[in-house]
Amino acid sequence: MRQVEHLLRATAKAEGRHFWFRGFRAFVAPLIKQAIGNRHKPRILDCGCGTAANVEMLSRSGLAFGFDLSAVGLRIGREAGRSRLARASVTAAPFPSAAFDLLTSFDVLYSLEEPDEHAAVAEMFRMARPGGYVLINVAAMKMLSGDHSVLGREVRRYTRSELERLIVGAGFAIVRLTYTNFILVGPLAVVRLAQRWRGLVTEDRAEREISVPARPLNALLTGLLLLEGLYIRYFDSPFGSSLVCLARKPAPPASTDT
Repeated sequence: MRQVEHLLRATAKAEGRHFWFRGFRAFVAPLIKQAIGNRHKPRILDCGCGTAANVEMLSRSGLAFGFDLSAVGLRIGREAGRSRLARASVTAAPFPSAAFDLLTSFDVLYSLEEPDEHAAVAEMFRMARPGGYVLINVAAMKMLSGDHSVLGREVRRYTRSELERLIVGAGFAIVRLTYTNFILVGPLAVVRLAQRWRGLVTEDRAEREISVPARPLNALLTGLLLLEGLYIRYFDSPFGSSLVCLARKPAPPASTDT
């Protein structure tokens, strides 16, 4: 338990400054805006919120809630002043059906075994209002498995077609699906190939994967990802270390009765 808490606190510390998290926010921000539109006080639910840093981000766009199975992560979130949090599993969320305008799942699904993976997406479909959206981010490209996979307890890394089948199979219609972090693929491929050749580290030694790099390097990588974020607004990427998907729950056809 102490190791889990230490790891979650390290993550919470990195979330504000680490180049990856800054890039992630640049990638999802326009998709959140697209999903919310001009809706007044939309209801948003982050499924598997961890320390609830993303609940804080989502609160700028609407009335945001979050839940996670980790009591430690939720405690860290509450210590940071984040509210509207609950402890629950993504496979059995304690929220009513058709209650949310946007549901998010950020780097959760890849850590679930297949039955739980499908159950989690089915729960998001249940909780989305007709015409509502789901926004999902997952790890991509199996060739990029490495020490970070130990840290994130990865079960899989997705291809575009695998994620599309999962989301469409649950009943959603894809609005946008693209790889992200393509700028990082080259150096990541080299580093993680070396890690696999050496042998992956144990979980207690994987924390350095989320340590913030030296300021000049962190600033450079942040700038590159922000530029990629501008590109991703208009174009899909054919590869990248992550996949982001915005999908919509179909609304019933309008009645033609007179």
